Amino acid sequence: MTAVRAALLSFLMLSGLAIGGFGIYAADAAAGHRAVDGYGITAAVR
Repeated sequence: MTAVRAALLSFLMLSGLAIGGFGIYAADAAAGHRAVDGYGITAAVR
């Protein structure tokens, strides 16, 4: 595998993780309850 293909694969995997994390956060926020991250910190609800 060339360095360019390895960099592209790494970029795509990190992008997929970020998009998936955002999707989970958005689904939690839209469900009418507080979204909690992995550290137990909840988003402030006004």
